[in-house]
Amino acid sequence: MISSRVKAHIALLTVNMIYGANYLIAKGLMPHKIEASALVFLRISGAGVLFLVLKLFVKEKVERKDMLRLALCGFLGVAANQFFSMNGLSLTSPVDAAIIVTAMPIFTVIISYFILKEPLTLQRILGISIGGFGAVLLIYLGNSGIGTGSLIGNIFVGINALVFSFYLVIIKPMTRKYKPITIIAWTFTFGFIFMFPFCIEKLLHTDFQSFEVTNWVSLFYVVLGPTFFAYLLNMFALQYVKPTVSSSYIYVHPAMAMLLITIITYFVPDSQYTGDITFTKLLCCVLIIVGVYLISSSPLKWLKK
Repeated sequence: MISSRVKAHIALLTVNMIYGANYLIAKGLMPHKIEASALVFLRISGAGVLFLVLKLFVKEKVERKDMLRLALCGFLGVAANQFFSMNGLSLTSPVDAAIIVTAMPIFTVIISYFILKEPLTLQRILGISIGGFGAVLLIYLGNSGIGTGSLIGNIFVGINALVFSFYLVIIKPMTRKYKPITIIAWTFTFGFIFMFPFCIEKLLHTDFQSFEVTNWVSLFYVVLGPTFFAYLLNMFALQYVKPTVSSSYIYVHPAMAMLLITIITYFVPDSQYTGDITFTKLLCCVLIIVGVYLISSSPLKWLKK
């Protein structure tokens, strides 16, 4: 029989494969079939309704004093995160987006230093410097004109990683106080409220009649896969593994995106993604991975103070 811990790792691998594939699937919809902001509306509202249905089976009240924090988490972790993620992806390469997001742990450590007063060791400073250089270099490469990357798109994805890092730090006290489904239901509710005025117009102008079967399949995947099922699998996994273990799976994102693009460019030589995978981008990915390893691993002997 498979142990719960093994099931948790299988769930985490599945979650991050879903996320990795989403970069390419969502990119295939935007902007020709649906605007990024309209897709954000459908993701947040669709998954939000499903989370509220699940919340009906969990009777747990939230203290009034915590509502402001949950509202902020809804703004950062749902509305702003989804807005910059999808709008950034619509403008840049799926590979660039997948790599830039792996810098999220670096942002989280920096924010934790200022908000939670967590110490910055020499090793962490070195990790932030190496990983940060890789992330900044990759964002800048969006201006090179090679592949489908773009500077503004990469900046948007970088902002997405930054705001979600703020969310991870701010939501931490709530995870010790309330059940995951309670937190998610409230953050998505607030996220919907913040997102609505910025995205509803784009949704109303979407021509759903032009959608083909493949477009509908992709749309349902984006709404259900990386938004609803991924959260559920993450909740299951976090019962058996530490958050640091969960976050380490983020490296599946660029690997999955690169694998899918490699397959596409192999079978379709004139694909729009030809040129998206370069040595320099792979180097940036390595720099970010090394940086995150340094900030999340045990102190190395030669870096101890």
